Amino acid sequence: MDIGNTPATIAVPHKKNPVVQHFRKYWQLWVMVLPGVLLILVFNYIPMYGIQLAFRDFDFSKGLTGGQFVGFKYFKQFFDSPMFAPVLINTIRISLATIVFGFFAPILLALVINQVGSPKTKQILQTTVYLPHFISTVVMVGMIQIFLSPETGLLTHLFHLSANTNLMGDSAAFVPVYVISEIWQHCGWNSIIYLAALAGVDPQLYESAEMDGASRLKKIIHIDIPAIVPTMVLLLILNMGGVLGAGFDKIFLMQNNLNLPVSEVISTYVYKIGLLGSQFSYSTAIGLFNTVINFAFLFITNQISKKVANQSLW
Repeated sequence: MDIGNTPATIAVPHKKNPVVQHFRKYWQLWVMVLPGVLLILVFNYIPMYGIQLAFRDFDFSKGLTGGQFVGFKYFKQFFDSPMFAPVLINTIRISLATIVFGFFAPILLALVINQVGSPKTKQILQTTVYLPHFISTVVMVGMIQIFLSPETGLLTHLFHLSANTNLMGDSAAFVPVYVISEIWQHCGWNSIIYLAALAGVDPQLYESAEMDGASRLKKIIHIDIPAIVPTMVLLLILNMGGVLGAGFDKIFLMQNNLNLPVSEVISTYVYKIGLLGSQFSYSTAIGLFNTVINFAFLFITNQISKKVANQSLW
């Protein structure tokens, strides 16, 4: 037998599945992430099954999918409703005011805290500004009502307001009161991410700036602000995704018959129409409209940021 003419057997290595290899290598991390994934799946994705209710006449006896398909009937009903313009304008006014003033306030606070030299003083200051974030919404609204009480309110006496002045019932004061209280409650907590970005700045940059005779203001302008610009852009994109997402709980608790013309927003209107009025298909259509508009703003802002600042979510 001529061994030299016998074709050699070449061992072909078995190609391993990269996905299987990935899970074998990082299975501990996936186990840690699993509860969060399940939470989002159960409370965010599975309920999306009910979106079809916006296109059907809801029938209790037939369930979500048993009602008659009516297309865009309820969307048109909302657009033709006399409440469409006031509710939409109120939502945009409150949301944009909260986004604009609530976006820059944490940045300014983070820049100020970053300039504090004493570590102990900085720690006390940070703890102080973080605390309001942990106050519940119900307690916060109760505090606002006490502080702005026409007769015994602390702020009423502090600013020497008339006893007949009721800021909680004043339509012109509702948005400022809401926005200012939102900033006071969440400004400190929202500044954490900016402080984290500032903590990553190379100290040699400050030393070089001091050697060049740069003032504290110039160091903020030329070192601190450029360091947090990428974070600012990403957070702005995320905030624009909620441009019509004025919070339900706080606005609902602050509402009364006097400020209702400016405090009725989409979320409170959906609650009254859907749960209190039992118009489930109509309220679902309004909620879906709100979500689509928010996604459109998110997508447009992301695309603009990608072209202008080369920063985007995807």
